[in-house]
Amino acid sequence: MIAIKVNSLPIGEVMSDISKAFDTTFSVSCGEYLLNIPAEFGEGNIKGVNFDGGMGIIQYDCLFNQDVEFQFTVDEVHPLKFLYCLEGQLRHRFEGSEEVHEIDQYQEAIVSSDFFSGHILAFQAHMKTVINSLEITRNVFQNKINCELITMNIDLQNLFNDIKAKKLFYHEGYYSLKLADLFREMQSFKGKDLIKRLFLEGKAFQMLTEQILLYEDDSIDFSKRSILRRSEIKQVEIAANLIKKQISELSNVSDIASDVGLSPYKLQEGFQNLYGTTVNQYIQKVRLDLIKDLVLNTEFSMSEIADMSGLSSKSYLSKIFKEEYGKSPSDYRKNFLDILHKKK
Repeated sequence: MIAIKVNSLPIGEVMSDISKAFDTTFSVSCGEYLLNIPAEFGEGNIKGVNFDGGMGIIQYDCLFNQDVEFQFTVDEVHPLKFLYCLEGQLRHRFEGSEEVHEIDQYQEAIVSSDFFSGHILAFQAHMKTVINSLEITRNVFQNKINCELITMNIDLQNLFNDIKAKKLFYHEGYYSLKLADLFREMQSFKGKDLIKRLFLEGKAFQMLTEQILLYEDDSIDFSKRSILRRSEIKQVEIAANLIKKQISELSNVSDIASDVGLSPYKLQEGFQNLYGTTVNQYIQKVRLDLIKDLVLNTEFSMSEIADMSGLSSKSYLSKIFKEEYGKSPSDYRKNFLDILHKKK
């Protein structure tokens, strides 16, 4: 295992410590630091940038040949860290503690060490790991925002106000779809120098905003949570497939959500994000696509088609079909068959 001791806090000095451990150099462009991992240790890079007001971002995109530990152990109050695992797995522990926190893909963790104790971030060998770390120096940040935090969740109030790091804090969860979108935008942005710095600073504030909302959402009853996590997208896709397979006997939206392990709020957000519709609109589209296929490609009666598509009556089938296609299903079938006969 390679142990990299980081005995400083400003990102420039952090990069200096890491570069010495890897016996390499790093570059700086408009305040953004870039260190490429030497080939003998693996591949990838580490980026970092500080902003005015006590905020900064460190991004790790690494595939190491050996286990690597970054040991942040300087005798000062350490920044409050918001850790996001985009790929792979990060292992975190507080300096002096044996308890290891495993932060997997799509998970996030809020970590604050107490007093002058630090953080150990461990990367496993032969596992591509991508981590975003939003770092906040609380005393500087408070002076920057000059704002009371009284409307914030009480735990977060205490955390941000603990500028002397009197209390240890650890919270783990799954990051939201909106945060995932932010990370994707950060990774794909092509601007450079000042443009990139301004872009990243804006994203840092958005990350913090979304994280505060996410923590507050985590704090309420599961059935009432409304923010969709990135890890829950698969469940939304399962719900969409369930709708297609069970269109003739679908229950209500709440039951569909329960079947896939989501709250109705989250299911609705997921459908809006993935498909641009509400759940009911998606059901209606699936139903109409099925009806159209049965009208054109089978000889089932309209009553049979209504039953197969989960509708209560032939008249209701005719109503929604005409609203969508401008003709009753019977006329639509007749017109289609007439066209086929003429072609023959």
